[in-house]
Amino acid sequence: MIETNGLPCNRREFLRNSAIAGSPLLLAGARAASAAAPPDEWFDRPMRWAQLTLVENDPGTYDLAFWLDYFKRTHSDAACLSAGGCVAYYPTKIPLHYRSKWLGAGDAFGDLVAGCRKLNMVVIARTDPHAAHQDVYDAHPDWIAVEANGQKRRHWADPDFWVTCALGPYNFEFMTEVTKEIVSLYHVDGVFSNRWSGSGMCYCEHCRTNFRAASGLDLPRGGNSRDPARRAYNQWRQQRLFELWRLWDHEIRKINPAARYIPNTGGGALSDLDMEKVGELAPILFADRQARSGLAPSWSNGKNAKEYRAAMGAKPIGGIFSVGEEEAYRWKDSVQSGPEVRLWALDGIANGLRPWFTKFSGTIRDRRWLPVVEDLYNWLYRNERYLRNEAPLARVAIVYSQQTATYYGAAQARAKVEDHALGWYQALIEARIPFEMVHDRLLDAPHIGQFKVLIFPNIAALSTAQCTQIRDYVARGGSVVATHETSLYDEWGERRADFGLADLFGASFDAAASGGPAGGIDTRMSNSYLLLESDRATGKRHPILAGLEDADRIINGVSRVATRPHDAPPNSPLTLIPSYPDLPMEEVYPRVPKTDIPEVYVREAGKGRVVYFPWDIDRTFWEVLAVDHGKLLRNVVDWASNEPRPVVVTGPGLLDVTVWRQKSSMTVHLVNLTNPMMMKGPIREFVPTPPQQVTLRLPEGQRARKVQLLASGQSPRVREANGSLSLVVPSILDHEVVAVDF
Repeated sequence: MIETNGLPCNRREFLRNSAIAGSPLLLAGARAASAAAPPDEWFDRPMRWAQLTLVENDPGTYDLAFWLDYFKRTHSDAACLSAGGCVAYYPTKIPLHYRSKWLGAGDAFGDLVAGCRKLNMVVIARTDPHAAHQDVYDAHPDWIAVEANGQKRRHWADPDFWVTCALGPYNFEFMTEVTKEIVSLYHVDGVFSNRWSGSGMCYCEHCRTNFRAASGLDLPRGGNSRDPARRAYNQWRQQRLFELWRLWDHEIRKINPAARYIPNTGGGALSDLDMEKVGELAPILFADRQARSGLAPSWSNGKNAKEYRAAMGAKPIGGIFSVGEEEAYRWKDSVQSGPEVRLWALDGIANGLRPWFTKFSGTIRDRRWLPVVEDLYNWLYRNERYLRNEAPLARVAIVYSQQTATYYGAAQARAKVEDHALGWYQALIEARIPFEMVHDRLLDAPHIGQFKVLIFPNIAALSTAQCTQIRDYVARGGSVVATHETSLYDEWGERRADFGLADLFGASFDAAASGGPAGGIDTRMSNSYLLLESDRATGKRHPILAGLEDADRIINGVSRVATRPHDAPPNSPLTLIPSYPDLPMEEVYPRVPKTDIPEVYVREAGKGRVVYFPWDIDRTFWEVLAVDHGKLLRNVVDWASNEPRPVVVTGPGLLDVTVWRQKSSMTVHLVNLTNPMMMKGPIREFVPTPPQQVTLRLPEGQRARKVQLLASGQSPRVREANGSLSLVVPSILDHEVVAVDF
């Protein structure tokens, strides 16, 4: 039997529920608590979050009155405050719950809670269970995480701490009591746990015993995604974490039915907890992507918003942004440039996040960030009704796939999966096409019916059922754009004999074709090109080649899948010019100047349209940012859409364009990304754009009553005709919002 906080779970039950299901008793408790919750839940109320993460020496030394005044000045309507876990900031009575040595007879957490309540703020308690002091180790060495070599795990940043096991009694028993104490004493609205899900794989006695009882296997030692033990471990770990989530939520709601457990979790394809289940369980979630580091585009926070919304739908999502640096060197007590902080937050807001600023340490050593956040939050407060979005109006969506990242990408997931998505993201930003993101486990009609085009950026691992959902989508009139190895593998990363979507693509995988060691797949092409073809019947080029009229050929990608067209002879707008020598320079000429090998399949399919690139156009675009590839990606989306865009914005510069519907209005957000530091921060200053022409389609049956620009405060001259509005935005410094009241 497996112990799950005292609740038995046998191996048969685990295998039956191995994807993510939890203990039936815990599920029943969660349902009962849900039924008891008051109808006026708090989750949707807060629009401006504040987080103060105390350090151990803050109690008695930091300025409490300053922070409460700052919360008031910024109109912050919710706060996340440090409570307990590795350090307690209140007079806990739980043995081994370490109290701050600076706390004395005080109650730092309680004082903050009381002050925030007077400001009518929602308050959630922050806990961090990932590390413990020596006394915990001495009393319960089995609570400490263990390396594969059998060594107990010292904390990597502070050797005075030990790293705890997330899947054993420390969380299921000790932190359950801590959580119950906090909610009982302070009646908080929720508990937010940081680093709750573990710090790498653990080989402690509890993990070894429980995993063997559940699966009959030993814990895996390698990273092979096809290893049966690795697959079983991935499923068992998810089940265990969701059981922990349900347990803490159940215990919290027994004390305060309106409160909830809110884990710090989630994200895109590289996230390790199933976002479909996360979206089902969470009434609210927070995207903890605090700032840029290294080479990262300034639209990354908007991407976070879309990835979370793909699972959360209309539920509120907070966007945590740091006022400090987020580089690998961990300068946690630091301050970024004001423009960088502002742009990061604004792109999240434009894409639907509710901002949450976080400050580490209550002591202010650098005040430059304070007016930046205050100015932003005051603008948000004044325009709140235009930021309470009900639905995005985008008609295009990029699909992301955690199973593709886990079982196909594995250790190379960033290069083989994420880089394809990043290429598409950059291309759509450049094209100013509003778009969303979709989780591949949510391809049913209610989740994707609002979209005209779904983009599959090398979504290699798709189940038969998912392929059927995609066919049904196309049969209903949806269009699909796919790249590279999409659907060539099943959901476990096992290669099929043919694409799961071969009938839609109009092409089959040709494993017998010459290629690299992968068989039928050229994994690295150099000096290969694409010949731009005209239609044999009309002599005209396909619309996807628009903007390339003076070119006969353009560069190819790096990797391609060998295919056999279903229709012979093929009539592809792009055909292959195979690689040829690039040195010595005298030998740089094509050995085969023309083939009939299609490099794009463009076809009508039922009521929809399908475009399939057998090569890695999206990943290559992200690597080299070739202008011609960007044009192709833009053109195929416009052709597949076969309808006017919901908003068209023309003018110089780089803008992130989003369009939203509110209760009695619509908004178009224009985030100015035009900056020399766009791909690597921090931004030094904003570069204003020249005028931008905006044409937007009104929702059916609506007419405009009032149009205003929320950032500049101007009322532009507007022309309305045939259900569309046209106006000029004179300039955009960092962000402009076209607000239309119906």
